[in-house]
Amino acid sequence: MKHKTRAVIAISVASVMACGLLAGCDLVTTDSKKDYEQVIAEVNITKSEEFNAGGEFAAYKDVIGTESIYKRDMVATFVASGSTVMSQYGWTYRDTFDAIKDSLVNRAVYVQYAKAYFLSTDSADYTVQGYQAAVNAATGGEIDKAIAGLGYFLTDDEKGEALYGLRSSFNSSLDTLEEGIIDETEDDTSSVTVRTTPTGVDTESEHYYDADYRIYTGTETALGSYEKVDGSTAYTRRQAYSSFLTNIRSSGLLGAGEDTTKIEELSYFKRELKSAYESAIINKMSDAFEEEAAKGVTDQWMKDKYDTILKNQEEGFKAGTLSIDDALDGMSDSSFVLTAPQAGYGFVINILLPFSAQQTQDLGDVEMDKGDNQGNKFAWRAHLLENVLATDQRGTWFTGDEDYSYEADGYKGTLDNAADRTYLFFENSLSADKSGEGKQYEPLKNYYGKYTYNGKVTKDADGKYTVKPNKIKIGDFISEMEGYLDSAGLNVVPGTKPTADYFTQTNYYDKDGKVDYSKFVYYEGSVEFDGGFNAKNMFVAGSPENKAFSIINELSFAYNTDTAGLNSYLGYAVTPKKTDFVSEFEYAAQRVCAEGAGHYIVAPSDYGWHIIYCTFSFTEAGMTPFGTAGSFDAADKDTEGSFANLFYEAQKTAATNSYSSNKQTDIINRFAEIGSTVYEDRYADLSGLDSAS
Repeated sequence: MKHKTRAVIAISVASVMACGLLAGCDLVTTDSKKDYEQVIAEVNITKSEEFNAGGEFAAYKDVIGTESIYKRDMVATFVASGSTVMSQYGWTYRDTFDAIKDSLVNRAVYVQYAKAYFLSTDSADYTVQGYQAAVNAATGGEIDKAIAGLGYFLTDDEKGEALYGLRSSFNSSLDTLEEGIIDETEDDTSSVTVRTTPTGVDTESEHYYDADYRIYTGTETALGSYEKVDGSTAYTRRQAYSSFLTNIRSSGLLGAGEDTTKIEELSYFKRELKSAYESAIINKMSDAFEEEAAKGVTDQWMKDKYDTILKNQEEGFKAGTLSIDDALDGMSDSSFVLTAPQAGYGFVINILLPFSAQQTQDLGDVEMDKGDNQGNKFAWRAHLLENVLATDQRGTWFTGDEDYSYEADGYKGTLDNAADRTYLFFENSLSADKSGEGKQYEPLKNYYGKYTYNGKVTKDADGKYTVKPNKIKIGDFISEMEGYLDSAGLNVVPGTKPTADYFTQTNYYDKDGKVDYSKFVYYEGSVEFDGGFNAKNMFVAGSPENKAFSIINELSFAYNTDTAGLNSYLGYAVTPKKTDFVSEFEYAAQRVCAEGAGHYIVAPSDYGWHIIYCTFSFTEAGMTPFGTAGSFDAADKDTEGSFANLFYEAQKTAATNSYSSNKQTDIINRFAEIGSTVYEDRYADLSGLDSAS
């Protein structure tokens, strides 16, 4: 069983080689270069029946050849991920090096099978003659021919992506080394706690690559889109590169006499490029398997899947065999809650505008309300609430290690100094010129991105920022929020303004002496959607539902001091039952969920003001917001972000991944043992480190 576990993780362990090793880590050393050049395993799957006369791959036997796995490959993998794997699985050195051996053997098996598989297709893109011509045309040594042979099965774009990813990995590791050198020379060692940023900021598109991007070692001038680290000089970069060379040399991964002025000519770089190409072929093979599986994912199959899940939830929630609370907590783009046992279940975003430290202390010190036999301090709290001052929390998006800001026209706000507010954030992820299909960056989802920093920003000659947030009261915040929603073209229905005595009232109880939580509600409003809220469009960019959600989400990043709520899927899950929330929040959240998505309430607690916006809920009129049995809209599955699209992609991915994983495991089980020879005695010193230590 243990061996099977290793077989399954083998490819993923080996595939991190190109990323983890570059920072350097002298975990395993030896003085013998010859020792590192020992072959610890040989792989040749042509020993199997498939390559015998009449076998499905017989015509491609000469293409496969024998792949030698060297001891240096084992050391490189250990340096990259060995300590992490040992910690995660509790393995010994022997366990770890046996797993590394398995991973390297399995990787070679899978790559060899991929070659035969692609050659066996009907496509004219791959032929034995074409492969041999590509290998023979390669100049250089054995490694160059191996790279050419792998490259034959990749398109120019696939090779470009692999090379770009490898160069990025090298630069990332050199950046880390250089930042350490720069920090050592700077007097200011203070660190800044940076405000949480939205998930997905500055995420490069999956298939983007910059052909002009280059590794920077301190001498290159044309670097493509590579950006140097802050404080970088040619001298500090050369120091970083020198440290990098020392690291790989000490691990026996750099040959004597190599010309280190040309990093991409190093044997180490070429080995990593070979590994990157292998990973690309592994991914391509997995994609091919997933395409095979996807043929069985028909619209009818998808409708049946939807109906089954809906029926199971309806029956399970009713019988209590399924937990609605657990289901809501696990709700995501791949885990769906299609119904609920009753109305009132939903999600809210909670924006907390807190009491100051002094106000919190004052609230704690004051005696309970006069005549209040329950020990509450509601009246005094109301007095303090009138003077709560909220501030934009995004200052460190200017002053942290990463400057996310840029000057642009955004929302001007409603305050007197709104004309001075010109700074926005995340241009890479929000600009039409930089993000979107075919662009470098993925678009930032569920973040509208036009709410300017609410404060004064100055920038000195050295490019350093000084930021001073404006202080606003609850009425100002409501005006900002509703003005911003209105500026996006949404239909905002303001609530009734609070009564004049809200901050001076003293009676918070009903006639039975119980707390009347409705008296705490300061303000209510809603965003009204034509035809009602359409849950199917919640994540469709540009839809009214998504605009409203994205704006409230952005305001939460701007003002919310309840940081646990940032980057949640839809906010806090709310149930119509007794909860662990503070009572005032519980009442307001349950009330707004009962009213439905788009509604918001402003109410207090002992923490300050809560602006509570319902993002999604099950209401009396909408217990199956995504459709009843038999109504799954397969025609909408290509609309990105729609419920049909998310559901389809999630179910298809689960089905195809399972198929691909089973195919990979089958290939390894069929070919690994018969197609490989392992020389355990040649790495016995490594697997025996347990006894040595």
